Order: sequence, then C-alpha cells, then structure tokens
Amino acid sequence: MRRPRLLAGLAGLALTAGLLAGALPAGAAEPVPAEPAPARTAAAPSYTWKNVRIDGGGFVPGLVFNRTEKNLLYARTDIGGAYRWDQAGSAWVPLLDHIGWDDWGHTGVVSLASDSADPDRVYAAVGTYTNDWDPGSGAVLRSADRGATWQRADLPFKLGGNMPGRGMGERLAVDPHRNSVLYLGAPSGNGLWRSTDSGATWAKVTSFTNPGGYRQDPSDTSGYNSDEQGIVWVTFDESTGSGTGTGATATKTIYVGVGDKENAVYRSTDAGATWTRLAGQPTGYLAHKGVLDAGNGYLYLAYSDTAGPYDGGKGQVWRYATATGEWKNISPVAEADTYHGFSGLTLDRQRPGTVMVSAYSSWWPDTQIFRSTDSGSTWTRAWDYSSYPDRTDRYTMDVSSVPWLTWGATPTPPERTPKLGWMTEALEIDPFDSDRMLYGTGATVYGTTELTRWDRDAKFTIRPMVKGLEETAVLDLVSPPSGAPLISALGDIGGFRHTDLGAVPPMMFTSPNFTSTTSLDYAETAPDTLVRSGHLDGGPRIAFSTDNGANWFAGQEPAGVTGGGTVAAAADGGRFVWSPDGTAGVHATTGHGTSWTAATGIPAGATVESDRVDPKTFYGFEGGTFYASTDGGLTFTARATGLPAEGDVRFKAVPGRKGDIWLAGGAPDSAYGLWHSTDGGATFTRLPGVDQADAIGFGKAAPNAAYPALYSSAKIGGVRGIFRSTDAGATWLRVNDDAHQWGWTGATITGDPRVYGRVYVATNGRGILYGDTSGTGGGDGGGDGGTDPGTPPAGACEVTYEVVNQWQGGFQADVTVTNTSTTAWNGWNLGWTFAAGQTVGQMWNATAGQTGTGVTARNAAWNGTVAPGGSASFGFTGGWTGTNPVPAAFTLGGARCAAG
Repeated sequence: MRRPRLLAGLAGLALTAGLLAGALPAGAAEPVPAEPAPARTAAAPSYTWKNVRIDGGGFVPGLVFNRTEKNLLYARTDIGGAYRWDQAGSAWVPLLDHIGWDDWGHTGVVSLASDSADPDRVYAAVGTYTNDWDPGSGAVLRSADRGATWQRADLPFKLGGNMPGRGMGERLAVDPHRNSVLYLGAPSGNGLWRSTDSGATWAKVTSFTNPGGYRQDPSDTSGYNSDEQGIVWVTFDESTGSGTGTGATATKTIYVGVGDKENAVYRSTDAGATWTRLAGQPTGYLAHKGVLDAGNGYLYLAYSDTAGPYDGGKGQVWRYATATGEWKNISPVAEADTYHGFSGLTLDRQRPGTVMVSAYSSWWPDTQIFRSTDSGSTWTRAWDYSSYPDRTDRYTMDVSSVPWLTWGATPTPPERTPKLGWMTEALEIDPFDSDRMLYGTGATVYGTTELTRWDRDAKFTIRPMVKGLEETAVLDLVSPPSGAPLISALGDIGGFRHTDLGAVPPMMFTSPNFTSTTSLDYAETAPDTLVRSGHLDGGPRIAFSTDNGANWFAGQEPAGVTGGGTVAAAADGGRFVWSPDGTAGVHATTGHGTSWTAATGIPAGATVESDRVDPKTFYGFEGGTFYASTDGGLTFTARATGLPAEGDVRFKAVPGRKGDIWLAGGAPDSAYGLWHSTDGGATFTRLPGVDQADAIGFGKAAPNAAYPALYSSAKIGGVRGIFRSTDAGATWLRVNDDAHQWGWTGATITGDPRVYGRVYVATNGRGILYGDTSGTGGGDGGGDGGTDPGTPPAGACEVTYEVVNQWQGGFQADVTVTNTSTTAWNGWNLGWTFAAGQTVGQMWNATAGQTGTGVTARNAAWNGTVAPGGSASFGFTGGWTGTNPVPAAFTLGGARCAAG
C-alpha cells in the first residue's frame, strides 16, 4: 500500500493511491467464512493515548439509534471509523482504533446496524473505496459487546465508505425478530447479500436480481464517480414478524432501496424468498432513505436526482401506504422550486405522524430541515425568509463548545454563521425522547434537546454534540520549542494552533482560510515565525505568522501555482523556500513572500525542508535524488542518489545539528525504509532492521541521552506501529499497541521538544493522537531494547482502578499500578478479587489470568521495569451481571497495595 492522498470527508475526497488490487472474486452465492480476530503482539511500554481535541472536522453520514434501549446510539464516518455515544460523559467513544495499517480501508464505514433484539450486538460494514484506490476488500465487523471487541467476516467485493452515495442508507440491517438474519446492500453490481448466522458468513440473495446500476458519472475513468451505486437501504416491517431471538418468526415484509431511478423500491413478503418492484412508485429519482412507520402503515421515502453527498438539484418526498399500495407525493417544496435533493429522513416514534426531512444539498444560503406532524400533509421549515435577504429562524445556534464552526466568517445575508449545516444526510429523532434530535453535517454532529418547542413556535437551541468524535485528516504537524506545544495542518478545515491539547481551539487558521493546509514550518531559532501553504481556489496559497501562529497574513505567489505543496522556513526566519503544486517550480524569498525568485538545479514538485542550524541551507528531494542549497534556496545541487524513487518520501533535519538528516519512505515493491545522513545529504546510510518507514520526527532526548528521541511510523521486526528510539536509531521500541493503531499513520509524526516521551501521531480520519509515557524515562534511557520480567516485590505499591465505560453486561476498566518503594521493579504481578462475579475478557498491556473470582494481571515484556515513583498502566474489557463494584483490595506479589 502506498500513501493515501489525504482529505477528510468534509467537502473533498479522501483519495488514495493504493497498489492495484487483484481480481475480485466472483459474486457467487456461497457463504463467505469469517476471519478470526488477529492475535495481539507484545509491543508497547506504558503509554496513554488521547486525541488532541478539535471536536469533529469531517462528514458524519450516518447516525443509528437502537430501538429498544434508551441512549444507545452509534455514528459512522466516511474515513474515520465508528463511534458509540456515552450518555454519562456526553461524548463519543471510538470503536475501530484497532484497525491496522494493512487494513486501513476498514476505517471507512458505509453502514452500521444496532441489534434491537440484543442491544449488545452491533455490526459495521467497512471499506473505503470500490475502485483501486483501496487495495483491500470490504468486510462486515460484528461485536457482541457494543464495539469493545470485534470479529470480521471478509466479503468477496469492496465497499465504499467514502464513495458517492455514502449518505444513503442504511445498507446494513438486522431482522428485528430473528436477529441472526442480516441483510447488506452491496455496490458495484454485487446485489443484495444475507447472513443467517449473525454476520459470521454471507451469501448473495440470488432471487434479488436488480443490482442497482445508477452511476454518478459513467465517463469517470478513475472508477470513483462511475461505480454502480448498488443496493442502498434495507428496511424491515416489524409488524410482520413475532418474538425475538432464535425462536422468533422471521420478519416477512422487507423493503429494499436500489440505485435505479426507474426501479428504486422493492418488497418481499416472504422473508426474502421472492421480491417484486413496488407498483406505481415515482421514477426519475434515487431513493436515498426509506423509513417505515409500521404502526400507521406508512413507508416514507426521500428522493434526490443524484447520489450525493455534495450535489443534488431536484428532489421529492413520498409516502407509501403499505396496506393499500397508495403512493402520495408529500414533498414540502414543489419540484419546480427545489434546487436540492432530500435525504435526511426520520420519524418521531413517540408521536406517530411526526416526520422530518432535510434538504441535504442546499449549500447556499444554508441547509433546510422540514417538519410535519400530520404524516406529511403539511410542513414547517427550520427557517424562512421574512423580507429577503432577512431570515426568521425557529432555532438559535450555540457553538460556544466548538467555536471554530463559525469559520471566522462574516457572510452577507441570507447566509449565516455558523450555518445550520450542509451535507445533512444523517437526521434522527431519539426513539425514546421527542425532544432529542441529532443530525450530521460535513464538519460536525449537531443536536437539540428541545425539539418539540418547534411545534409551539418557540425557539429551540442547536448545539454541537460531537465531543470525542475526531474526524480530521492530518497532513502536517510541528511542535516548536516555545509557544504553542502543537500546530497542525489539516485537510478540509485548514489547521489550528493548539495551546491546550485538551481544549477545542477557538478558531482554525484564517487570513487566509485554506481549505486544506498541506505544509507547515517554523524557524528553529525564532519559533514565533511560521509559514504554511495550502489549497485555496483562486489563492493566495501561502501565509506567514510572526506570533507563533496566533495571527496570519497572506503572501504573494509566483505564476503557475495551483496548490500548496511544501514550504520551509530558514532556521532564523529570514527567508523561505516554497515548492508549490503546479508549474511554478521551487521558489525562494527573503522577508514574507512579497516577491519570489525561481530556484535553479531542483525539479518542480520536489519536497523542501530547511537545515535547523544554518539559515542559508535548504534541502530538497525528488525522484530518488537528494538536493541541497547553501545560498538560501536560490540554487540547488544534486547530492545523494539511489534513494527511494517510488512511493512517498519524507525527510527532516535534526534541530541543533547542522547537516543531520533523516529520510523515510519508499514503496513495498521498491526501496523502502529509513536513511540517515550526517553530511548534509552528500551520503546516506540505510538503517538495518527497519523494514519500512513512512514518517520521521524528533522529540526531547531521554534522560542521560544526548541525541533527540526519534519517532517513526514504521515496520520494524515485521511489526507495524509507532516506534521510538532514544539512541539515534540503534534500537527501537514500539510505543503503541494493537488496540491503538488508527489505520494509516504515514503522513507525519513529531515528538515534543519540551516533554520527553510525548509523540504526536497523524491519522487519516481519526484526528491527531498524542501519546505520553507513564514513566519518567520508562527505564530505557540507555536504549529502547526493553527488559524481561522478573520476580516482583511484595507490597510497596499503589493502585488506581477506574471503570471508564459501562454498558448492559459489559464494561471497560483502566488500571495503574505505581511503585512506591525505593527500588526499581523488574516485573510485577497484580492480583484482586471480583466481589460480584465479574469476568475479564480482553486485556492489553498486561497478561490476564482468572480462576473463579480471583484475577491476576502480569506485566508484558516491555513494561516490567518500573522505576521508584514510576507506574505501569493496562486496561481490559469485562462482563458483569447485577452490579459491578470496584475491587476492594489489590495485592502485588502477595502483599497488599494501597488503593489510589
């Protein structure tokens, strides 16, 4: 796999340049066996991982409430995995962080299904692209513990979580009575699929013969817009089945939406044995959603003339009477007056006859949401014109928790900031609470807990309900030695100055607002001076700051620039070198970009960086050749050759060491690894033992070490992960674990120059992660080779045990054991007793044992050494019935520990 070309699902496409996949298996009806869960690898020291808070940042195309358990809610994203809502914490919990590098495509979630008969069960249909950008096949993930752990059933075709039509759905559905039966609508002509064993195996429904051949743009040779939409939603009529579980009668009536403008809706009345096109249905549109009010016998359908999620010029809303077969056009806007399609569609399960629908593709001046309390006979709007361009809104927007949602804009009426939304394809009323509504946009999840005020002509408040859901694609990161600890370059929302990692920044970069920032740099010896480059239609595409990124101003640009490319700041901030996209080539400037001089000796499109000591030395790389300039970027000469000529390559110069350069990159079918130069790029030495490397960064040196800590997203010893070296690359230690992989992490990485052990990791859709070691040096100041566990001491310890998440029948706990003695531990073995019969399921960063109610947790190979005052942390998922009290006592080596 080569590097994905990153963009989150806000208004762009998360494109990838993957290796060509092999031929697709034939779409036969034979069951596809489930793949067993991969074994965990011993990997990490005691690291804790958190998101740098941004809150949102990308498209949320699906929200799914469980119909039988209150407050059980899931969200799916197009490139950033799936989440479960934690009602107690009012935050989203990520569920797919375990997805690794080789399966990065499984971070795109095309559909979710929550089992109403057994609320512990949840399913996710995953896969990002159906064309060759994603080399892997799709899969259905299944969980019996609400997403804490998963099993996987691979499919013989691809799924498109970030393809056109991803806001339609849901394509995955569980029979509400016989919950071992699931249906999945497939794209690309693969038809309708069914599982009869709770998602373990899947077979094609051969009696369903319309594969859904609508294509957004048949002329698109990339396969992105020209793929067939396929089967786009499945809806059960729960009134036609009985019971729940294995002894239940399967639901007989099932409705299916198809990507076919002439034949959009089909029905089975014999539990999926046979299917017929619904007679009399409207034509000329795609049915984005089909939502059934079984009590009143109405199937509601939201139609658009395109698949979305960005476009749609016309649309309609229809109601189908399931008993009589009557179709009625209940569109809230006459077709002649629409300039948008309809997609978001929801019912109030507590108030029969209340239905809402969104004009998902109304970008200007704002999205629109419609509400009816009489089954669609009449409608009211979220906002209306009073006297154009003035508007009267039924709502107020409070974005104080995520203030950047205003975009720092001052639009002209009738536009507002913040907007009510755009790309509003996910719209759901809580089935247990008529006042609670949530909807997804291209950048966040909004919601209200005052919805019924709408019907009393009283204003209700809409707020972001997105805490914990981090969906940015990260393109570059810098951690200067002073000022803000982190500054980010992001796809779609530009980037931020992060003065507090645990707080949402007040505003993204403005003056100018890039749609995506592609490159960042700061002056090493004058870190208040920064430069960034990025994408912006019409430009400018470069900006400067002299106050550590708090404020920015645009520079001029040379002719021929079409995109951001890469940019570098001299060590003293006195000059800059820019290699933009387009035909301009590499250019240099003194000052802040008021004029540029074309560089010679280096090809257009080269990646550029600066030496971190000499302000006149800059470096470049392109096509396997390393270049250097010693006159401030005006002339470059070729130096080392024979470096990776395929794939993506990133390099950085070490702070405080002139001419010290690390270079990472390559491709699996070519040179791929990590190289080091100490002579300004004249020669490079490849590091042995590093199989692959994609990004390299530097942080504060370990205690007693003279060289900065190195961090890399790499494959070392056959294992993919985030690695640290404290001895200039002689030895490496994996600092993440298999529960924290986040798909693809190859864009950029950096340590923190002020905090030893802290590392910032870029993801493609899960935002910025940062890890901190729980020990002060972790026992590896002389190298990252690790230690073997020995005999633990007795007592002299303190334990904190916290249940961080709990649901019906299951929970997750985090445990930290601290060495309160005056000597180092060489291994530890913690024990406790569960008072209420709880059980340990999966444990990470320790090895679990349980006999009856007694539990032991023994250190892993990498975290057995704990210095005096240091600590080790681990976590686990478990099961409970009745109550789930915290253990009353803990022992270490047979002696009692203090409880923290």
